Amino acid sequence: MIRTKVKLTYITNDSSRKATYKKRKKGLMEKVSELSTYCGIDTCAIMRSPYDSQPEVWPSLLRFEQVLSKFKMILKMEQRKNMVNQERFLSQRIVKVVEQIKKH
Repeated sequence: MIRTKVKLTYITNDSSRKATYKKRKKGLMEKVSELSTYCGIDTCAIMRSPYDSQPEVWPSLLRFEQVLSKFKMILKMEQRKNMVNQERFLSQRIVKVVEQIKKH
């Protein structure tokens, strides 16, 4: 059966909007869980809603902090990888110039 395109608009009815939010939140959490299980990767999710006073963290706050710290470490490692001191920059530039001379 072909699904029709749904027009995205704000749901004005409060109870309908809250029910839709709960269904979509459940579906999103299932997708994150499946992604973690099937692909064997670390995943986490934070959902903040106007209906709850505290944001919902999946799978747990401790696990979320572990995933976040891994992510931050990767960012630091990538930054260091792209950092170049003057000596390294000059050696890379020399290699490029030598290759260009060989081509000509």
